[in-house]
Amino acid sequence: MAKRNAVIVTHTRLRQSGTVVSEAVSQLRVAGFEVTIIDNTEAPDFGVQPPCVPDDTEIVVVLGGDGTILRAAELVHCTQVPILGVNMGHVGFLAEFESFQIDEAIRRVAEHDYNIDERMIAHVDVWLPGADEPIEDWALNDITLERADRGKMVELSIRVDDVEMNSFGADGVIVSTPTGSTAYAFSAGGPVIWPNVKALQLIPLAAHALFARPLIIGSGSTFSIDILDESMSEGWICCDGRRQRALPQGTRVIVRESRDTLRLARLSGVPFTNRLVSKFDLPVVGWREHARAEAAGQSHAHQGQADTTLAATAYGNADAETADHAGEVNR
Repeated sequence: MAKRNAVIVTHTRLRQSGTVVSEAVSQLRVAGFEVTIIDNTEAPDFGVQPPCVPDDTEIVVVLGGDGTILRAAELVHCTQVPILGVNMGHVGFLAEFESFQIDEAIRRVAEHDYNIDERMIAHVDVWLPGADEPIEDWALNDITLERADRGKMVELSIRVDDVEMNSFGADGVIVSTPTGSTAYAFSAGGPVIWPNVKALQLIPLAAHALFARPLIIGSGSTFSIDILDESMSEGWICCDGRRQRALPQGTRVIVRESRDTLRLARLSGVPFTNRLVSKFDLPVVGWREHARAEAAGQSHAHQGQADTTLAATAYGNADAETADHAGEVNR
């Protein structure tokens, strides 16, 4: 029988607070896997690719929240190894299973009972002033370019396909993938983009401008963001909330679709919409429908009381008629 290798990515706090990790390791070993545990992976420097998991790894099982999955993504970047997430955090939007489903998750892994969801990745080139070549990095969720000086705005020029679209002072901008559209970009007012849409979106953060709306471009287009030479603040770039560095005035940041993708293990027949509704606890019944339902309920209650009153009155009248008839007979 061929050797099967699995990697568990988690964090020390979870390993020390219970038996979830040890039980997952035990179940994977019973299923015939050799298991490696990786936890508390420090964020690498911007532009530096950390060592990846071995190519013969069958799957990476993540026990944690979305932050742990983003750490795991660094370990499988530029490989074909899929990630399966078991949510031990709060929202866990990227996870496929919840903590109480860990037994089922391991069984699905052992039986190859899952599909592969290819997620788009954003590639970023950072051209520092006077540089001969860019610093390259990537993001599964988002790339943020923000002000380095918290008391001042960073002044930016935005281009799409090398055509200038806008310029403004702002706290910064977010460039998000469809996967990241439910993360920071969503909190900043961006739309939710379904994962099968090949697009990138740019969300301005507190821009001092009349026209500073989110922009969505197709996968063949690029965003170019220049930190103006006269900007009051330098910039600060961060990929997926992990790999980051300072950027001086005069830096150009170019974001496009990466040639690489991230492979997420998914259950068959479970659409993204289900996850969106359940994770965000969406009010699928609008307030108008809710108000109508309440009004209808109150109307039914009043009608019921009226029916009861009418029935009682009718019953009383019937009794009276019966008594009158009985009196006539007695007479």
